[in-house]
Amino acid sequence: MTQQLPRHAEVVVIGGGIVGSASAYFMAKSGVPVVLLERGPIGGEQSSRNWGFVRQQGRHPLELPLAIESNRLWLNLETELQADIEWSQGGNLALAFDEDRLDQYASWVEEVRDHGLETRLLTAEQTREVIPALKGKLAGAMYTPTDGHADPTKTTNAFSNAAAREGAIVISGCAVDEIITADSGISGVSTESGYIETKQVVCAAGAWSERLLRNIGLKLPQRLVRATVQRTTPVPPITQAGVWAGDISFRQRRDGRVILAGGGADHDLTLASLRDIRRFLPNFRQNRSLFRLHLGRPLLRDIVDVVGIGARSQHPFRIHFALPTEPNRRVAVRALEHFQKIFPSINDIQSEEQWAGVIDATPDAVPVIDAVDQPHGLIVATGFSGHGFAMGPIAGRLVSEMIFDGIPSLSLEGFRLDRFTEGALAEPRSVL
Repeated sequence: MTQQLPRHAEVVVIGGGIVGSASAYFMAKSGVPVVLLERGPIGGEQSSRNWGFVRQQGRHPLELPLAIESNRLWLNLETELQADIEWSQGGNLALAFDEDRLDQYASWVEEVRDHGLETRLLTAEQTREVIPALKGKLAGAMYTPTDGHADPTKTTNAFSNAAAREGAIVISGCAVDEIITADSGISGVSTESGYIETKQVVCAAGAWSERLLRNIGLKLPQRLVRATVQRTTPVPPITQAGVWAGDISFRQRRDGRVILAGGGADHDLTLASLRDIRRFLPNFRQNRSLFRLHLGRPLLRDIVDVVGIGARSQHPFRIHFALPTEPNRRVAVRALEHFQKIFPSINDIQSEEQWAGVIDATPDAVPVIDAVDQPHGLIVATGFSGHGFAMGPIAGRLVSEMIFDGIPSLSLEGFRLDRFTEGALAEPRSVL
């Protein structure tokens, strides 16, 4: 949806993904005049390309209170947003093919026991009761029945549509060129369609956040990774749960099609990732088997930008400069092969479509949700490290609370932007 760019706004939200759209919705619902700006279509980047998992299971202990509260919001989201988002509370099931993995799950369950989750460990026999078609050697699983999944594109658009109904101005196809500051505070936003005067900005720009914030003197360590996903042809019912199965993860849609993701992710090296390589090393070392490094076009584009050649260097955020979203075809083929290996009875399955999305990750894989000290008036909500879809509703509500009365209903101490410069990073975790 597109409206005329206003000359003034009380709040401008940059980024029409699920976090930005949810922020605009909760603000508009609270009576805050807000403008949502998206450089492409609403939800056109990672918010429509993710797996659609909504899980509390396996979360970093810092994230868990937010994930639990977000899950409560998901339960009534279709009624709240007046939209069918294909919500299914079928649980989340993480398979363990050996005892070591099962022990890791057991440690996580013990660590978060006080949070009151219904997560429990299953034996191999109990796991097959949840997924009867599953074959092969299995040690057991971790199961959280209150988790679920939904359609990413429908959900993000439902938030933006609901925001518009509540009075928000939603403008797509309008890139923000720069956040403008004056006297240590926000003074406006410069876009490809004109200038908006405002004293409050929410940066929910996902993979574009690092560069947007760098232009106003803020440092956000950010690594961009591509996750390959595919949609298969319809197959008989397997399970209503979202499933983690070693090298693959999947969920089954209402129409029988399977959303299937391969293991690991592709990291396209950029100047930003090279600048922050020391901060990311602990995460790389702990999860080295999950990342495939690539040296190519994204780095060359960065170098061209530094040199200052061409229009892209002057306007790097505009819509015709897309992020690399080419899927890794080999990963997609291996994922389908692995799926058929553990479900040998489902032999008539083919890949219908493959795609990739760019995940913006922080060194500790924990997001930034913070009202920064300088420039005053800026809230950063980014770096969700692949967790943004599930946590989008609560992130949006917390941003709205910070705008509306300055006091979020949940502690955000561990999500401060300054933790990176202070060396106060969260301990990296890799339960899922």
